[in-house]
Amino acid sequence: MDKIDTAMSPPRRELLALAGSGLAALAAAAFTPAPAAAAELTGTALHDAEQANMRTVRDFCASWATLDAGKVVAFFADNAVYRVIETAKPTVGRDAITKLIGGFLQRAQKVDFQIHRMYAAGPIVLNERHDHFTSAQGARVFHVAGVFFVKDGKIAEWTDYVIAA
Repeated sequence: MDKIDTAMSPPRRELLALAGSGLAALAAAAFTPAPAAAAELTGTALHDAEQANMRTVRDFCASWATLDAGKVVAFFADNAVYRVIETAKPTVGRDAITKLIGGFLQRAQKVDFQIHRMYAAGPIVLNERHDHFTSAQGARVFHVAGVFFVKDGKIAEWTDYVIAA
């Protein structure tokens, strides 16, 4: 076995401190609210395709306020996959997604997706939101992180992950 030269290696405590400060910096950058947060995280400007993907997701989230399932589902690819939350069974195909989302919207009197942060990396768009649903039974608010895969201007996959309060 080769012997490791420890004279040139920093002590373990220094390595752990360096790693910890790097993780802290990454975490701080990830949770800094800013419209251009994705560009800040990568150190580069967003590509046109990433900007278009973010616009698709932003417009999709805004379409829920219309309470029109047809307008909402128009953002999905024909063979899209949707998981209401990370533990839910996937709903596959535009027809099945229309039925599911139509059920949500049929019971709603008002829907508002409030986006707090949004990031893009190629075809992947991430957002943190509060989804406000108001019905005759009252108002419900869901704090979620949405993960979208956008292909050819359509949402091919969408999963929301619940953020515990």
